[in-house]
Amino acid sequence: MTTHPAPAHAGQPPASSTAQLSDPQNPVAPTSTTAADTGATTAEPAPTAEPAPTAGPAAEPGTATTTSARPGGQLAIQARDLVKTYRGGIRALDGLSFGVAPGTVFGLLGPNGAGKSTTVKILTTLSRPDSGSATVAGVDVLTHPSQVRRAIGVVTQRSGVDLEATGRENIALAAHLHGLSRAELNDRVTELLDRFELVKAADRLARTYSGGMLRKLDVAVGLVHRPSVLFLDEPTTGLDPQARAQMWDEIGSLATDGLTILLTTHYLEEADRLASQVAIIDGGRILVEGSPDELKSDLRGDAVHLELATVPDAAVVAELTVALGQVAGVTATTVDGREVHTRVTHGASSLPAVFAAFERVNVAVVTATIARPSLDDVYLRHVGRRFVAGAESSDQHLGTSKEVA
Repeated sequence: MTTHPAPAHAGQPPASSTAQLSDPQNPVAPTSTTAADTGATTAEPAPTAEPAPTAGPAAEPGTATTTSARPGGQLAIQARDLVKTYRGGIRALDGLSFGVAPGTVFGLLGPNGAGKSTTVKILTTLSRPDSGSATVAGVDVLTHPSQVRRAIGVVTQRSGVDLEATGRENIALAAHLHGLSRAELNDRVTELLDRFELVKAADRLARTYSGGMLRKLDVAVGLVHRPSVLFLDEPTTGLDPQARAQMWDEIGSLATDGLTILLTTHYLEEADRLASQVAIIDGGRILVEGSPDELKSDLRGDAVHLELATVPDAAVVAELTVALGQVAGVTATTVDGREVHTRVTHGASSLPAVFAAFERVNVAVVTATIARPSLDDVYLRHVGRRFVAGAESSDQHLGTSKEVA
C-alpha cells in the first residue's frame, strides 16, 4: 500500500475550458473514443510515417494495428507528476503519479472534481498537462499521441453509439474506421456480437436497446480493434442491479483475457469486486493506493457507524469526539453531519461503552451498525468524508467537448 499526503481540495474548472483533441504534428489516429455530442463514432486515418508502438512485423494493408502487453514488466500505464491548471487558477491535477501493471484492472476512485476525468483525458491524448509525463502501452502520450490512440480503447460514460444504426452497423463502422479488412471485419463483428450476447438484437436499431445492452454495445465498439489498454469511465452508472452484475461479469472476463483496464467508478463495491489495484484521488493527487485487501486490512478492528437524531453543532462535535476517545478500543472518530463513524478494536464488546459516551454528552443515536472494514471505510479515513455515489456533472464526461476536472 502506498499513501500520499492529502492536498487541498481542487474545485471545478470553468465550463468554458475546451479540450485539446490533437497535436498539429500528430493527427488523430483511429481510437474507440466516441463523440457523445453527435452520437457518432469518429476517427481519422493514422499517419503512416509514425512507427508502430511495439516491435513486430508490419501490418498487412487494410488491417488494424494492435499492441500486446508490454514485455519485461514495463507498466501498461504510467503517470509521473502530472500538473494541470485551468483558467482562474483551479488546480485540477497537482503532481499526480501512479502506475498500472499489464493485464490488471486499476480502479481510480474520487469525488466529483477530484481530477479523475482530467487524468483520463490526458492518458487518452484528449488533453495535455501543464507539466509531467505519461506513457500508455509503452508510448509517450505527448510525443506520440497517434500511436497511443491505436493501442487504446475508450468507453465513455455517455453512450456514443449511433442510435439510428443497428448494433451490427455500429460495430462494423468502428471496425472499418480502424482499418480492418472486409473478411476480418465480418469475423470481428460476429465475434463481438456473440461475446456480448447481442446476436438476437444485432439487426435492431440501437435506440431500441435497453441501458444494459447499450453499455455492452459501447464496450464492443471499444474493443473492435483489439486494444491492449481499455479505459472505462463509469461503465455501470444508471444500470439496474441485474444489468450492472452482467457488466461486472463482462469486465472480469476481459481482465482474465489479459486486457489492461483503467476503471473510474462511483461504486466502491464495483472497484472492490473488479480491481486488483485501486487509487483514491482527491485534490488532484493520489492519497493512497494498493489492492483492496491491503487497504482494508490496514484498518484494524471493526467499523461502527451511527446515525444521530440531529446534526450536532461544533461544540457538541468536539465534546463527543473527546468522549469517544476515552472509550477503550476506539482508535478513530469522524463526524459527518448526522453520521458518526468510529474505528474500534472489537465492535460488539465496545458498543455499550460507545452508547454510554453518547449519553454523557446528551446526544441521541437513531441507528448503529457494526461491519468489517470496507473500501468505504478506507475512503473515509483518507479523504475525511464518506464516498457518495452519484452521476458526474454533465460537462465532466469524456464524451463532451469541455475539459474539466
